[in-house]
Amino acid sequence: MTYEPFEIIGADRPGRWLVACDHATNNIPDWVHGGDLGLPAADMCRHIAYDIGAAGVTRRLAEALNSPALLSRFSRLVCDPNRGEDDPTIMMRLYDGTIIPGNRNADEAEKEERLQRLYRPYHAAYADLANKIDSPVICAVHSFTPRLNGRHPRPWEIGVLYADDDRLALPFMEASRAQGWCTGDNQPYPGHLPGDAVDRHALRYGRPNVLIELRQDLIADEAGQTLWANRLATILSDTLAQSGL
Repeated sequence: MTYEPFEIIGADRPGRWLVACDHATNNIPDWVHGGDLGLPAADMCRHIAYDIGAAGVTRRLAEALNSPALLSRFSRLVCDPNRGEDDPTIMMRLYDGTIIPGNRNADEAEKEERLQRLYRPYHAAYADLANKIDSPVICAVHSFTPRLNGRHPRPWEIGVLYADDDRLALPFMEASRAQGWCTGDNQPYPGHLPGDAVDRHALRYGRPNVLIELRQDLIADEAGQTLWANRLATILSDTLAQSGL
């Protein structure tokens, strides 16, 4: 059976949203160092390997919006689909204090193989799915660790990230704050990297978009994922309808 570096759910759903999860899994394909980047299992379960809880939120959110979802099937440590191909962090060698042994000595040929077999097919599927939706709206779902090593705790429950196009992000952020949620404005990090997924599939085409970051302790289990997916679906739907986009 051919390994697919992505999963599509609900491709025929009629909704305008495309809900994408770039960091859905900590899976290492078996052809990458025999399926092991040399990290202990505990590190592969940390935020450095994937966005904890984001896949579950994505599946439930897409269902609630009656829209398709796209999820990666490879760890961000293998290569990060939310980076441009020329971004030096696309294949991390050090992340939050942890050295990635399987990447430390990876050369350009190995990087190219990962791009060719994982990164590019994922983005081809992303583009194809977006092109099949009438007036698509991109919603990227990510999650963030409550605290990086040696750093202050992150207070936000949800972060709203955006670049130049804030047509959807700003009213969504206002609606989130109206719910009483501690909401970050381009926090816990800025919302734009040249060549990232939103840039490639939304900004370049003038498509409305929002990137949502959820704190991982809030969505670590199914109950939290369902709760936040339902919360987000209501606000996203209302915000889009009121925006006139």
